[in-house]
Amino acid sequence: MQYKIQTQFEKEDSRVEKVKVVVVDDNREIRGIIKQYLDSQNDVEVVGVAGDGMQALELLNQVEADVMVLDIIMPELDGFGVLERMSSCTGKRPDVIMLTALGQEDLVRKAINLGAKYYMVKPLDLGVLTQRVVELGRMKNQTVLSVPPIAAAAPQPARSLEEKITSIFLTIGIPAHIKGYHYLRYAVKLAVENNDIISRITKELYPSIAKHFDTTPSKVERAIRHAIEVAWNRGKIENINQLFGFHVYTKSDKPTNGEFIALVADKLIMEKSA
Repeated sequence: MQYKIQTQFEKEDSRVEKVKVVVVDDNREIRGIIKQYLDSQNDVEVVGVAGDGMQALELLNQVEADVMVLDIIMPELDGFGVLERMSSCTGKRPDVIMLTALGQEDLVRKAINLGAKYYMVKPLDLGVLTQRVVELGRMKNQTVLSVPPIAAAAPQPARSLEEKITSIFLTIGIPAHIKGYHYLRYAVKLAVENNDIISRITKELYPSIAKHFDTTPSKVERAIRHAIEVAWNRGKIENINQLFGFHVYTKSDKPTNGEFIALVADKLIMEKSA
């Protein structure tokens, strides 16, 4: 379902110039969703997309943008590196909205100190993102009030367990269109609700998932394995290590299905009890 957001500026002048936006995120699916949504708005135009920090800097020398929607964790050059190097771009410097699945206070402060105007935590509310884009675009040539670093981050509603799992999978790089994604998400949910089920992965966990999705335990096991291998082959190891706060695995050292499910479930259980 598409949602149209009518801004106050549209009400005042339907012929107002569109806000030009660049979208930078190494996750092709997220990048595509954001672009499609923003392009569907009458007052916004996506003038370019990039999949890593170096591409983003090159793009800024080719197009003129009012706002950049910028992910933090990316290959080649992360979002912080882009902010640091943007001053060397020959084109006009856009205002920046930072995106991340990590909401730590120190990251928020660093982003704001480097010049970001907003800091939003995934999964995104696309309506709120659009509002922020339009606000920044319309205020580009006006004086922007100084905002304390933490206050600049858009307030985020409490997220459900499934939303948290989805956010982790997007950060790691597990594509949502494959079966293993859905099996893994349900597996983590079951493991959070009953952590002991990990020790009965073949006798209870796989059969429970198979029953829920009307398939077989062997197909569940293979699909989950495939999903984990896809994430590792996409080179998301640095995202995984940053997400969990310590060095977990290397690119050549893939976890078993049970290890991966337990890793994600344990993180969510600790966050819940914190």
